[in-house]
Order: sequence, then C-alpha cells, then structure tokens
Amino acid sequence: MSSPTRERAHLPECRHGRTRVTTAACDRKRKFHSLTRKSRGKMAVPGFTVGAFILLLHLSSVVNYPSGKVTKSCHGMVPEHGHSPQSDPVHHISVSQTTFLPGDQIKVTLSGKPFKGFLVEARDAENLSGPPIGSFTLIDSEVSQLLTCEDIRGSAVSHTSPSKKTEVKVYWNAPSSTPNHIKFLVTVVEKYKIYWVKIPGPVISRPNVPPFTTPEATVAPMPTLSPISHLTKSFNASDCGNKKFCVRSPLNCDPAKELACVFLSFTRHDQSVMVEMSGPSEGYLSFALSHDRWMGDDDAYMCIREDQIVHIQPSRLTGRSHPIMDSKDSLEDMAWRLADGVMQCSFRRNITLPGVKNRFDLNASYYIFLAGGAADDGRIHKHSKQPLITYGKYNVTGSPKNIGGSHSLLILKVHGALMFVAWMTTVSIGVLIARFFKPVWPKPLFGDAAWFQVHRGLMLTTSAFTFIAFLLPFIYRRGWNWHAGYHPFLGCTVMILAVLQLLLAAFRPPSHDPRRQMFNWTHWSVGTAARIIAVAAIFLGMDLPGLDLPGPWKTYAMIGFVAWHVGTEIVLEIHAYRLSRKVEILDDDRIQILQSCTVAEAEGHAFKKMVLAIYVCGNLTFLTMFLSAINHL
Repeated sequence: MSSPTRERAHLPECRHGRTRVTTAACDRKRKFHSLTRKSRGKMAVPGFTVGAFILLLHLSSVVNYPSGKVTKSCHGMVPEHGHSPQSDPVHHISVSQTTFLPGDQIKVTLSGKPFKGFLVEARDAENLSGPPIGSFTLIDSEVSQLLTCEDIRGSAVSHTSPSKKTEVKVYWNAPSSTPNHIKFLVTVVEKYKIYWVKIPGPVISRPNVPPFTTPEATVAPMPTLSPISHLTKSFNASDCGNKKFCVRSPLNCDPAKELACVFLSFTRHDQSVMVEMSGPSEGYLSFALSHDRWMGDDDAYMCIREDQIVHIQPSRLTGRSHPIMDSKDSLEDMAWRLADGVMQCSFRRNITLPGVKNRFDLNASYYIFLAGGAADDGRIHKHSKQPLITYGKYNVTGSPKNIGGSHSLLILKVHGALMFVAWMTTVSIGVLIARFFKPVWPKPLFGDAAWFQVHRGLMLTTSAFTFIAFLLPFIYRRGWNWHAGYHPFLGCTVMILAVLQLLLAAFRPPSHDPRRQMFNWTHWSVGTAARIIAVAAIFLGMDLPGLDLPGPWKTYAMIGFVAWHVGTEIVLEIHAYRLSRKVEILDDDRIQILQSCTVAEAEGHAFKKMVLAIYVCGNLTFLTMFLSAINHL
C-alpha cells in the first residue's frame, strides 16, 4: 500500500564550488536529493486513480420481458395480471382436420389481430376443466415453446417473447388413449390489461363415435373490478399512536403536510381493520406482512396506478419473482386519490378470513414491508429501492403505536460504514504518509521511524475493517449474493489483495537488500490495485438495494473525494519537485548552503504538515457525509 522507492547506488557529491563539503548538512542534502528523485518520476501516478470510477458512472439496467414460461397458469389458463378478461374474442383457432385417430398429427393455427402472448391446450370437450390431452410439436421454435402442464410434457404451447404476432402454427399429437371429442382452448394476451381467457376452438372427434351434443362449456368471466370511490382529502397522522397504528418514513412525518411522507396506518373497528397507505409514486405503492425479514410467503397489498385510476389489489409474494395477484373479495370500502404526485389508497378487511388462502390473520405479529416502484400499463416493476422494513414484529390490531423502519439492515449499514472508513480514510492517509512524510517524521517511535509506525497502524486498521466488512454480507445472506452484480466479486478481490499486502509486509527485506526494490514495486502495485478496485466496489455498492444511498449527490461526492485525494498528491508532488530544484541552485557560499538546506527542509516540512492537515479535514468531511447518509437509511 506504500509507494516504491527508486534507490540509486550513487548520489551526487556535496560540493561548494570546487570544494567538497563534509558537514552534517551535506548528509541532509544527499538524503533530500535521494527522496526527491524517488518521487520525481511518479508525478503522473496519481492521475490513473481517476480511472477507478470512470467506468462506473453509467450502468445500464436489464429489462426482463415475459418469456412465456407460464406453467402456473396451466390449469385455469388465466394470466396473473389482476385485470378482468375481455369478452367477444377477436382471435380464432382452426384445425387441419375434424377427425383423428391415435397417433395422428393435426395442424392447429391461432390467428387474429396482433397479440403478444398466448397459451394453447387441448381438453376433453365434455370436461373442459380436466387435464390437457395429448402433446404438441413446434413448427417455429422462435415463436412458440412447449410447456409441461399437469406433469404431461409438451401438453401446452406458449409464446417465447412479447413480440407481436398475428399467426402461430403448431401440431397436436393425438395420444394412444383419448376421449371421443377434443376441444382446443386458447388464452391470448394483446397487452398486459387486455386479454381473453379460454377462447373456444373447434371440436375434433374420433371416427364412428356419437356426435358431440353436450352443450359447450362456457368460461365465466372474472369478476369485474369492485366499485371504488375517490378520497376527497389527504390522510393525516393526527391519531397515530392514539387510535391508529402507524408506520412512517421519515418518522413522525404527516402525509397531509409533507408530499415526501411514506405513510401506512391501521385502525381497528371491532372485527375489521381500516388500512390507509400514502406516498409519492407514479407507479405503485405496496405493503406486506411477513414472518421474517425476507421476501417470500408474504401477505401483500398493492395500490397500482393505471392512467388516472388506482387499482387496489391483494397479492402474495413467493420470493423475488413477480407477485401473484389474488381476488379482491376479501377487501371492502376501497378508495383512492391521486394529487401532486402522491398516491393514496384505503380499504377495509376483516381481522380473520377463514377459508381465504394467502391472507394472514391480523391479530398476530409480523414484520411490515413498505415498497414502491414503477408500473407500466398496470404491470408493476421491481422496486428500485430496498423496501422499508420495521425494526421488529408488530401486531397492528394491538395497542396503537407510532413506528418507523429502515431501508437497510444494521448489518449492511456496518458493512458499508467500515468499507468507507477503511478505503476512504485510513488507507488514503496511510499512503500519503508513506509517500511524502518519511523525511518529516524520521525519529524512532517504539523501535521504528515514526512515519512507518503511523503508516503500519493505519494499514493494519484498513485490513482489519476490510476483513470484518467482508464477512458481514455472507453472514446476512448465509451465502453468496447472486443479485448484487459485480460488487461482491470486486469485494472479494479487495480482500485477497489486502491479505496479500499483509503477507508482503511481513516478509519485507532490509533496506539495503538487493530484493528491496522488487519488494517496493510489488508492494506499491498491489496496494494501488486494491485502492482502485475498492473505489470501484464502493461506487457499485452505493446503488445496491441493501445500501441504496439516496439522491445523485452520492456519485458527485465520491467523485469529489477521488479528486480531493488526487489533487492532494499532485500538490505534494509539485512541492517536492520545486523544493529539489531550489536546493540544486543554492549559491556558492558554504555557510549559505548549510543555512539554505536547513531552511529548505524546515519550510518543506511545514508545508507538508499544513497540506496533510487540510487533506485530513476534507477527507473526514466526505467520510462524515457518507456515514450520516448510511445512518439515516
């Protein structure tokens, strides 16, 4: 982590004109020449540190489109979009023949106005709610794919991408044992909120069987949206802790007065609870009740904006996948309001819902999640920020409370804080001291030069903080986090380089050893690489959901810190170069040489100390900004 020294075998002689000077000042002058020459060739070195963050300023996001793997919808053939299906189909199915024998292959064609998604199955015409019959063979694998439904491989066909299509062709393979009559059904999705469920196709029959006379089964449409009234005024926090159980961020904010207030309240009325939710959002707001701090198997409720309407939708979370929308039958008195970029919605539900799946009883204690994000055409996208999670489990039907939460767990906050302290402050100061302050603090301290003791102490602190911070995410995740991008890979690299630096320092050869110069360059190279990669890891880590520092200021502040450090190194390099030139042009007076060397050293030391003091103050200012932001997550 310290910079290398270019040791020279021959130093310039100390002369006064033609007279050799053999005073203590001459020794100081030789030492001064040696140190300035070591740093003179490295004035361009700090500049490459700027590259540590340039590659990280623009990160592109990946959007995942529907892939057609909709096996969860095989039985009911209903997309989990949370909207009512359309009537009056505008798509139809045709077949290449109306009779079949076991083993026959029949071409099935789906056509109509442009659509994005589809699901085709063959069912027993006399039992359309039964399992799919037979299997399919693809004609164009770029457009369609096979699904395994009801443990029958290839028993359904769906789309492979959301690209628009007007026609899809596949083959249906008749199995050896089939019902007398087969009916094809198709669900077609034009866009997220516009779709048709179980559009009936033609009936094909085995030869010499009684004609199909059973009335065609019809598919009951999904219930229409429950009547929703509009809220006439904003929610308020006046009864929080008195009549309402409230979760607020920032704590004690009032949605009636602050547009940025994220607000959730529960008010018990006999055997039901009135829920109010408010916050700035152009897409959706949601909350979930959870048995733990992890998403999955949770009871969730969403307010989703679609144009100028808000849909209130119960759902369940099964992990990191898209939430599964449920029936609204368990909710009553739904209302909503949109004003000034703030979404507000309310509803009532019973404390207990016997016989209703996926809904938790509200008379137990849960962690409460609050999240929001973007929505497109009624389809929600993953929240861009870590949800607010309460610090503990709470019973919302118990005594009214006024609580807050955090967007980041304490263990992740400590991880971020330790990495900021280690790779912004302790390592940066340690490098400056090793590089520029050897002649300033050469006196022994506990057996070694004072500069070296300070340098070593700061570097050991850096390694210790890095090791502790390195362990915390693994403890939190109980393993590797595959959702954190390149950040964990960079963190592991920094940890390896930090350990390597400790091993190199433990086997540092003496100053006059022939291997010393190789050690110096290796020590400098490994340390510099660790610093650059650590800065890159910090840039990436600031945007991760587990420690998502707010606002664009974080990027500018980190760039400012890097510029502050590089600028300080450049100032010290220029000062060392000018001081070396000043000594070289001393007058030809022996007394003046002695006086000038002493004065030059004193001035140089004072200037360096002043620059270091200013640098430390600025460094701590940047560090305090980041630590304060972490504390307020």
